[in-house]
Amino acid sequence: MVRKITFGVLWLGLLTYAFFLAPPEQPGTLELIKNLSIGQWQGINPLVIALFNLMGIWPLIYSAVVFIDGRGQKIPAWPFAIASFAVGAFALLPYLALREPNNNFVGKKNALLKLLDSRVTGVVLTVATVILVAYGLTAGDWDSFVQQWQTNRFINVMSLDFCLLCLLFPTLLGDDMARRSWKNPQLFWLIALIPLFGPLIYLSVRPPLPEVGVDSMSQQPAGN
Repeated sequence: MVRKITFGVLWLGLLTYAFFLAPPEQPGTLELIKNLSIGQWQGINPLVIALFNLMGIWPLIYSAVVFIDGRGQKIPAWPFAIASFAVGAFALLPYLALREPNNNFVGKKNALLKLLDSRVTGVVLTVATVILVAYGLTAGDWDSFVQQWQTNRFINVMSLDFCLLCLLFPTLLGDDMARRSWKNPQLFWLIALIPLFGPLIYLSVRPPLPEVGVDSMSQQPAGN
């Protein structure tokens, strides 16, 4: 119950900040979002470009855990995971509040789960992230970004959303490791304490998810 209340309060706090306490929305925000979305990046700070695209990487990272976690939940995970592509932690926090601890996986992996469970997916996401981070850090204008962060609601809230996604991943990590019978507290904390790249490394090296209970019926003795 404490966990549910904590995530609920955090979600309400995020909403309150985004709509009432963040810097005001600036003219041209919708145009900026449109240009970022369609790749018309001329004149946009590379740090903003990198951050915006990393906010597309994060939902994929969470999807690689949430879709599997949702198999054993009373609530479906997919609406929250899909909505996170648009609003990030705003969509994931309600799921974290409503889900129950779940360290088992029963049944077969469908095509989507096999793709999300693949180490190749983790490697591809890691390579894309390295490129984005390197681009933002080497070509970006930090003074301009700080000014935009202080005055632009979209960039300010997007930055906060990014930080929250970094902090929230460990809340799903323990159960995902348990589902794979991977008991390693040192590795857990290493992944949890390295923002962004910790989860990416985890997706790239974690053992495949075992399919438990798939053949249990077929293996029963004849006549039972």
